[in-house]
Amino acid sequence: MANRKKIPMRKCVGCGEMKPKKELMRILRTQENEFVLDATGKKNGRGAYLCPSAECFRKAVKNRGLERSFGQAVPQEAYDRLAKEMGDIEKE
Repeated sequence: MANRKKIPMRKCVGCGEMKPKKELMRILRTQENEFVLDATGKKNGRGAYLCPSAECFRKAVKNRGLERSFGQAVPQEAYDRLAKEMGDIEKE
C-alpha cells in the first residue's frame, strides 16, 4: 500500500473555505505587534491564512476575520500596507 502524504488544510479568514496551505497566503503578527505578509509561511508569530485574491481580502476586512483570528484590533495602516503588498503579488 502506497503511503499518501497528508496535505495540511487551512481556512481562509475571508471566504471561510478550507484549502491546501500552499494555496493560501499567511498574514503574520510579529512579537512587536506588526502585521506582515509571510511569503515563506515559516516565520515566527501568530498567523492567519487568506486566499491570494482582492475579493477575499475585502471580505476579511469587512467581517473582521483578521481581528478575530489575532484576538485584537488590526490598525487601518496595517490593512493599507497588506492591501498594497497583496496588490503587488496579484500583478506577478
